[in-house]
Amino acid sequence: MEKALFHNHWDCQRTSLPPPRFKASNFGLARIFGGDDEEAQTERVAGTHGYMSPEYANDGTISMKSDVFSLGVLLVEIVSGKMNRGFRHPGHRHNLIGHAWLLWNVGRALELMDTCLEDSFVESQVLRCIQVGLLCVQKLPEDRPDMSSVVFLLANDGVALPQPRQPGFFTERGFTGGVLSNHEKCHSENALSVTMQEGR
Repeated sequence: MEKALFHNHWDCQRTSLPPPRFKASNFGLARIFGGDDEEAQTERVAGTHGYMSPEYANDGTISMKSDVFSLGVLLVEIVSGKMNRGFRHPGHRHNLIGHAWLLWNVGRALELMDTCLEDSFVESQVLRCIQVGLLCVQKLPEDRPDMSSVVFLLANDGVALPQPRQPGFFTERGFTGGVLSNHEKCHSENALSVTMQEGR
């Protein structure tokens, strides 16, 4: 699984990189940061829905933890072979992250795994990737690990992981009821009615 998540170019092995630093380099976000700022506020939110952290999408607050959130979404997408944006499930109306959270809480997280990995996976590594992904997408930025911790947690199987808390955007699309089973249907007392006014 580690090899599937890590792509190594032979030509780049000897490249010396400076210490990790946060850089917002897409959609003109780098301009809102000054010098060594670790957090910034913007009134113009730009990005791809499904990957933006709640604090950025809702308040325009961007930080290193915003990137961690996006990485968590990518981890869950890689393991599942599905995209967060546009994900549909017959039993509920959560996005992929919400679906992963539901499966995690009932001890069925392996059901999230892409079937193309079935012949070549190590169960503990898949579960670890899902758990780290869920740690990265926790609702509150202070609950998310920093980027160096994410790398450390993915690379070291022996390190115990904390239990993730509820992810950001854990709401169902279209209704506010509970999780639907395959046999339940959503019924509403609110029917659509059309009223046409006619002159006397």
